[in-house]
Amino acid sequence: MQSINKSKRIFLITAILLLSACSAFGRDPEGKHLEKMKESPQFDKERDQFVNRRPDVLEKMRENQNMLKLTFEFLFGGAKHRSPSKKLPEMKPDVEEFLKKSESLKFIWFGHSTFLVNFDGTIILFDPVFSGAASPISLFVKRFQDAVLKLEELPEIHYILISHDHYDHLDKETMDFFKSKKTKFITPLGVTSHLKEWGITEDRLTELDWWNSISTENLEFILTPAQHFSGRKGSNQNKTLWGSWIVRNKKQSLYFSGDSGFDTHFKTIGDKYGPFDIAFIENGQYDEKWRDVHVLPEETAQAFIDLKGKRLVPVHWGMFDLSLHSWHDPIERIEKASKERNINLLTPKFGQLVKLDEDTIFEKWWKKFIEE
Repeated sequence: MQSINKSKRIFLITAILLLSACSAFGRDPEGKHLEKMKESPQFDKERDQFVNRRPDVLEKMRENQNMLKLTFEFLFGGAKHRSPSKKLPEMKPDVEEFLKKSESLKFIWFGHSTFLVNFDGTIILFDPVFSGAASPISLFVKRFQDAVLKLEELPEIHYILISHDHYDHLDKETMDFFKSKKTKFITPLGVTSHLKEWGITEDRLTELDWWNSISTENLEFILTPAQHFSGRKGSNQNKTLWGSWIVRNKKQSLYFSGDSGFDTHFKTIGDKYGPFDIAFIENGQYDEKWRDVHVLPEETAQAFIDLKGKRLVPVHWGMFDLSLHSWHDPIERIEKASKERNINLLTPKFGQLVKLDEDTIFEKWWKKFIEE
């Protein structure tokens, strides 16, 4: 009898996990929405999907990859310290100070690609992931530590910007929190389908194609290219677009790379819209085997130079184990590359309030947590 009850519990837990995963998948574009997207220059009608500047870059990347071997290596191999053994340092941000009116941009980094910006009084949240895992099932890809602020502790968010629909950038649990708020969302083409599936009303949603923009009273939001891919189910990729973001006004400009391999788009963006006062560029979860979709740290430095950036904030590291390198390899390598190339590197702790109009001396806080 006890064995039967145990089996029922296991079955129930498994069923709950599977149902949760199905809900987290979201919904790809369909019907009139899909037909409209197919007119995008980024949509390849023969492939029936969005493509990069080099349409075959993903196929070529995967040609020599053994997925079974790669999965085994990810589960059981890689660097010795892919996750930190201790809680990394963090600072509880002063939200009241963050909200104070200022002509200069302020930001707070939460780890990985989630950061909060006060840009001329407009509060913008980028790629927010506040749940315990970057995965449809909470047992996998757990975060290293809790976010320094709970969702309930965040100030009122005016806009959420999403770079693409992967789980470490678009988190259903976080989106559920904003369902009852007034926050507006701006995404690449197709990503709003997931948000509508999760109950966010269409009047709060805007989606853009590469090089398109939307303006508010004081800011302009521009979606620019990236070299990546999309999809929340392994068998159904590239049905939504991915991209990078520019936010600017007449005085300041910000760039966020989203996820991207290195390509000519960084220079194109820099020539067209640079220089940027601050650039948040991905610098983590890379490997030589998939460098076409995730820049190596040395390429992060080159991308920053191509963009004509003034200050570099490396993101996409420090919170999730999604690659084979150690957790600290990204910051060690970008620090070295920045010294060699005279880049103004900003390395805040989780939760640290950074003001661009103040000269802040950033600690090399990660050094104390590196283990042999």
